[in-house]
Amino acid sequence: MKLVKYILLIVVFLAFQGCTTKQVKIADVKNYSQDPSLYIKNFKQTNIDTKKLSQKYIKKYFSPWDLEKLSYSKKDAMWGNIYSKRVVYLENYRQIEKEWFKKLLENANYDEYNNAKLKAITTKNVDFRVLPTSSAILYNPKKAGEGFPFDYNQNSRVKINTPVFVSHFSKDKAWALVQSHYVLGWVRVDTLYFVNDEEIKNFKKYPLEVIVKEGYQTFNINTTENLKVGTFFPNTDDKYLLATNTGIKEVNISKDSIEPFPLEFTSKNINKLLQEFIGEPYGWGGLNNHRDCSSFTQDFFTPFAIYLNRNSKAQTKGYKYIDIYKMSNDEKKEFIANNAIPFLTLIYLRGHIMLYIGNMDNEPLAMHNMWGVRTWDTLFSRGRNIVGKTVITSLEPGIEIQNVDKNSTILSKIRGIVLLEK
Repeated sequence: MKLVKYILLIVVFLAFQGCTTKQVKIADVKNYSQDPSLYIKNFKQTNIDTKKLSQKYIKKYFSPWDLEKLSYSKKDAMWGNIYSKRVVYLENYRQIEKEWFKKLLENANYDEYNNAKLKAITTKNVDFRVLPTSSAILYNPKKAGEGFPFDYNQNSRVKINTPVFVSHFSKDKAWALVQSHYVLGWVRVDTLYFVNDEEIKNFKKYPLEVIVKEGYQTFNINTTENLKVGTFFPNTDDKYLLATNTGIKEVNISKDSIEPFPLEFTSKNINKLLQEFIGEPYGWGGLNNHRDCSSFTQDFFTPFAIYLNRNSKAQTKGYKYIDIYKMSNDEKKEFIANNAIPFLTLIYLRGHIMLYIGNMDNEPLAMHNMWGVRTWDTLFSRGRNIVGKTVITSLEPGIEIQNVDKNSTILSKIRGIVLLEK
């Protein structure tokens, strides 16, 4: 009898082994069109006053220039120090030694916290780092869901032309701890231009326009940047203000890539923006100038002046949140299908957030930038079937995959929905 059990275990183990490394395209990507325009029929006209919302949005955008000190406590600003007490790895997959952290934290110079008190503006799309280093901080790269691209030293990526407040500088003067309107982090000093009161006044007096079409823009001052949807530029009638390392310049921007802020919340504009996001490679925390789940939702709503915070949990705040975590899977689908508003509802689960785009054949659909589907690589170890881009799916993408973890689907982990229409 024991021999039979052992044989069965071996058979099951080998069955799992047969599908450990194979990455297959999830059926949803084939079964549901990846063209967002086909789902616009689900859109229902709303009474969202984007012009009224834009006044609050602009105030938040420029809020770092109104600060007298960081709005974070010193303790909160130093939260990244916890990694010095954990088993973590560098990008070379070698465990980080205590001495490395000791030198890094000394260079962070937190004794000077809130002593610089300078105003600045980003001159590039810039990484906001948890600690003042370009090095990655990774958990065990040998485990699924750890290692690349999950660099825990990456807080976010902030767009060019974004106002910031400077707390202080690292001891080597290469880094500055700064706060934007939605994130705190360490940035390279050479990605900042320090502004005076007159420059702030001039930058704020012109109406803002917002990027709606992505791609590299070569300005008329021999500067190039890969502009992202949601990037703001003050319009001086025939030119736009751009922060550079040598000052704020007037530049040309292609008219087909920028529009007056805010856009009206219409089906035409919704489709225009979603076309820019679909298929974009996954970028944890904005790595490689790409987006993760929450930067997709944040940037999609920015041109409409609907303000969202940066991470998935924070995006449940400030709007009507409905907890559905204790519902069964079928109850969740029914509730979302009957109560969620297409293109104005976020679907939240711990660590992930999605944009609800309506129903097809009674199946709720979402657009989201996702890394992958949880699988069992062997009888005892988890894996990932990588998607790695922005896709349109059901709430159970990959459920058909042979070794998918059916107890850990997106649907099973949904905790609630966020209604953005007030």
